[in-house]
Amino acid sequence: MNKVYPDAKSALEGTLSDGMMIMSGGFGLCGIPETLANAICETGVKNLTVVSNNAAVDGIGLGKMLEKKQIKKMISSYVGENKTFAQMFLAGELELEFNPQGTLAERIRAGGAGIPAFYTKTGVGTLAAEGKELKEFDGETYVMERALFADLSIVHAWKGDTAGNLIYRKTARNFNPMMASASRMTIAEVEHLVPAGELDPDQIHTPGIFVKRIVAVDPALKHIEQRTVRQRA
Repeated sequence: MNKVYPDAKSALEGTLSDGMMIMSGGFGLCGIPETLANAICETGVKNLTVVSNNAAVDGIGLGKMLEKKQIKKMISSYVGENKTFAQMFLAGELELEFNPQGTLAERIRAGGAGIPAFYTKTGVGTLAAEGKELKEFDGETYVMERALFADLSIVHAWKGDTAGNLIYRKTARNFNPMMASASRMTIAEVEHLVPAGELDPDQIHTPGIFVKRIVAVDPALKHIEQRTVRQRA
C-alpha cells in the first residue's frame, strides 16, 4: 500500500466534507501542519469543528481558515494570539469549547485509546465544569470529560518513513502524537521522508498503522510567533 502522495491537495482528496471534525496538531506555531491546513483552506470546505490547542496566528494555518469563515467551532485551550478568532467569537460568528490544556490532551488521547470518558479534578468549581457530570471518589469531587475522536487528523512530523512511522521534534510532540491516533483518517506532512526501515524503532513516536497518507514538505515553513529583539541604545 503506497501511503506517499505528491502534494497536500492529492493527499486530502476524498477526505473532506462540510460539517466534519478535524484535529490539527501543533503547539503555538511549533509543529503545525501548515501545508495541509492551507490545502484544506483552498478547497472551501465549511462548517468545520476543529480540535487544536490553539488557532495559530492571523494569516497562518488555521488563521486562514478562520478568515474564510470555514470553521464554525473550535475546541481549544488557548487562542490568545489570533485577533481574527477573538473578533469572530465576540461577534457570535464562532463557537468555542474551552478546555484546560491537560484535559484537552487527555480527551484526545482517550479517543485514540477507545476510552469514551474519564474523570478529572481539573476544572471542578469553574466554568469548565458547567453542565458536566460530577462524581465523588474518596471524598474528592471530579468532573467527567468526554473523549474526542475526529473524522480527520492532520499532523506535522520532523521525520517519517514511507510506511507512516513518525518522529516529532521537541514541542511538536505536545499534541501531534495523540491526534494521530484519534481519528478515522490521519494524514501526516513530513519534513524528512526516508525509506521504510531507516528509522530506529525505539525513536518512533507514532507507529505507521495510524497513518494513512503522507506528504513530504521539505523545506517546511518555520514561523516565529512573537519576534523579540533587544532595544538599540
